Amino acid sequence: MERPPGKELALAPLQEWGEEEVDGAVYNVILRRQRSQRPGPGGGRERGRGQAPDPGRSEDFVHYRTCKVRALRSAPLQRLVLELVRGDHEQDPAFVPAFLATHRAFVPTDHVLRLLLPLRQAPRPQGKGPEEQGQGHLDLSQEQESRALISVLGSWLLDHPQDFKDPPAHSNLVQVCTFLSWAAPGGAESQEAERLLKHFQEEEETKKLQKEEERAKEAPAVPELSHYGSPGPENPLEEEEDHGKECPELLDFSVDEVAEQLTLMDMELFSQVCLWECLGSVWSHRDKAGGRGTAPSVRATVAQFNAVTSCVLSSVLAGPGLPPPHRAQRLEKWIFIAQRCRELRNFSSLRAILSALQSNPIYRLKRSWAAVSREPLSLYRKLSNIFSDENNHLNSREILSQEEASLTSPEEETAPGVPPLKVSPGPIPYLGTFLTDLVMLDTALPDLLEGDFINFEKRRKEWEILSRIQHLQRRCMSYSLPSRPPVLAAFRAQRPLSEEQSYRLSRVIEPPAASCPTSPRIRRRISLTKRLSAKLSRERGSSPSHQPGDTPSPTPSLSSGSYPSSPGDGDPPTFSPPPSPGATGLGHKGTLELTLGTEAPELQQGPASPGSSAGTFHPGQQTPDACVIRVSIDLDPGNLYRSILLTSQDKVPGVVLRALQKLHLEQPQPRDYQLFQVLPGDRELLIPDNANVFYAMSPASPGDFVLRKKEAAQSPP
Repeated sequence: MERPPGKELALAPLQEWGEEEVDGAVYNVILRRQRSQRPGPGGGRERGRGQAPDPGRSEDFVHYRTCKVRALRSAPLQRLVLELVRGDHEQDPAFVPAFLATHRAFVPTDHVLRLLLPLRQAPRPQGKGPEEQGQGHLDLSQEQESRALISVLGSWLLDHPQDFKDPPAHSNLVQVCTFLSWAAPGGAESQEAERLLKHFQEEEETKKLQKEEERAKEAPAVPELSHYGSPGPENPLEEEEDHGKECPELLDFSVDEVAEQLTLMDMELFSQVCLWECLGSVWSHRDKAGGRGTAPSVRATVAQFNAVTSCVLSSVLAGPGLPPPHRAQRLEKWIFIAQRCRELRNFSSLRAILSALQSNPIYRLKRSWAAVSREPLSLYRKLSNIFSDENNHLNSREILSQEEASLTSPEEETAPGVPPLKVSPGPIPYLGTFLTDLVMLDTALPDLLEGDFINFEKRRKEWEILSRIQHLQRRCMSYSLPSRPPVLAAFRAQRPLSEEQSYRLSRVIEPPAASCPTSPRIRRRISLTKRLSAKLSRERGSSPSHQPGDTPSPTPSLSSGSYPSSPGDGDPPTFSPPPSPGATGLGHKGTLELTLGTEAPELQQGPASPGSSAGTFHPGQQTPDACVIRVSIDLDPGNLYRSILLTSQDKVPGVVLRALQKLHLEQPQPRDYQLFQVLPGDRELLIPDNANVFYAMSPASPGDFVLRKKEAAQSPP
């Protein structure tokens, strides 16, 4: 039977073959089916030169050939470095970019250069031309390796220039400049190395001048810095009226102006993110000893995210005596700013604004939400659905993928009589999604395999995520937004509120009903900052989902501080704030560390709401033999907490040890700590040292626990 033209056999183009070990390295082998067109008998003779083949001729037939493709899976370090210059990059084009982007997770840059660059760089003989010198000095294989090495260094300098930044001497870059001036004098790679070295040196000089200027202005600058940098007065209402008189408030500017400036700041910070700082092995160690300055470019994006969230909180809660309709206008304006960020494809500020609006101090303002118009409420629900945490945030992932693919097609560009359409800039993603994936990946896959082979298959998977970040960085550079200093000044002048201040101010604006027995009481504040760990990744199926109003706010660990809300927190039931199904700042998979927090009101366990998913654990919710609890430590300045899956077999020492390990405390000693359960009404229940926590805890509020050091274990001041 003859197949119609264009119809071919549906055969898989790739087939996994297995593994091979060659020269001390393990390769994954794939069989690739490639198509080659061959003329049938007489077909080539009858057809004239330059004549196009006839698709209907039976003389031609389709021929397939099978090629064996190898991709390096694991190898010792020296063998990996050797693959950079001797590997078949046509068969395995992803090896070099994956190695350059991820090598700092398992080897420092200077070590790679020591293995990569020649140990001896013999000078060229005098009196000979470059071609004669090359032929006399290097054989063919060495010349090919030299060209490959120059190409690798050129890609390294262009794609990862921060790897060579080692002030003040920049010794690695100097070494590369020396080699390239010998191996490729006057070439593009050598020029790029010299340009980069000059750029780093100029940066160092500029920083020195700035430090000298700051020292000269240090004395008069102290009062101004203390005004904005202090945590604020004990009572946030004292300076509320005087604050903001020096410059206009941020909401005095138009929606477009505010959204564009937020996008401009996010674009600049995101484009400067170093890829290797996003790796799970780097980012997950930021809270450990010696990790204070880890990943500065990622921390900068987190700080910006927190600043936007803080700005929304302080602007909405400003003016305790403001009537609900006027406060509703502020809510509406922030909703419209969020929508404008969506139109600008700025998902970072969009999520920050939504996280603040879903935080408990704002969520509980039912009278203010009741005055919000129908159109902004509908828009708010629609925007909140973007960041639904269902199916591992599938909705936001799909939307981001669609935005990435929204390039102008060639047909649209070349259509007659129609001017070419411009490619939309961006998008600027919410970085926490990528950081979460990378931390999960780092937790799931080992760094080393048997025989101390580096697991390069793990690095390939990391590169798949990092390459998307790199692609988005290039796309976001196409923004052309004007800078508006007054808007930026108003944004930076916004006075931040602590988590206790924000909730206290919210209660002043709308006090809880005194006659309602479920009114929330002022209780110890728990800064909700979850960070991913290996244990939590295994407990994903039992991690808490969020009720409407549960607003985990992002955080620069890109772990997220969540704002669990209590929809029935004692306010008159005149209006229920708009539900945001599953939309939260970061959720249990979030990644941004929010310095603002709020107290954790009692989590309601009522009927399933539109934003909750049945069959999942909520903090404190029990199955017959397990539940999820949250444990914080009293002495920690950030009051972080960790989620732990508690089973009916867990006793106090084991729970304390797991909590201390998740809080990254060095040499944890469970015997030095006591476990308290936080109860409603500022009460606490001491769990005995050898008790079964599952059965000893009170069912009144089983979700929150706190660790306190025993008096005998506390060191003297």
